[in-house]
Amino acid sequence: QVQLVESGGGLVQAGDSLKLSCAASGHSLNYYSMAWFRQAPEKEREFVGAISWSGNTTYYGDLMKGRFTISRDNVENTVYLQIASLKPEDTAVYFCAADKSLWRFHIGRSDYWGHGTRVTVSS
Repeated sequence: QVQLVESGGGLVQAGDSLKLSCAASGHSLNYYSMAWFRQAPEKEREFVGAISWSGNTTYYGDLMKGRFTISRDNVENTVYLQIASLKPEDTAVYFCAADKSLWRFHIGRSDYWGHGTRVTVSS
């Protein structure tokens, strides 16, 4: 069983950058691919991006390319999401997820989910 806890959210200004963290416990993240999702108020959850267990492969949702960067530290059992040039439309709860497969995330599937960290971007 993998427990995931996100952190790093908060109230930020448009144009700022932010780095979210997702710490895993209960099981090593070795051999687990990881992903980030977000859900804005009154909208469906959307896929941000994912990273393979080795960190060698990443891919992002079509609307997320350019400002979002996922990285991981398997020694620290932590995955990160760097967001640059934040916009008010980035306001959402950001979730991380873990799965043995890298290729299920983009269809919204994952074995494990965190509870999310809220990011609010003011204009």
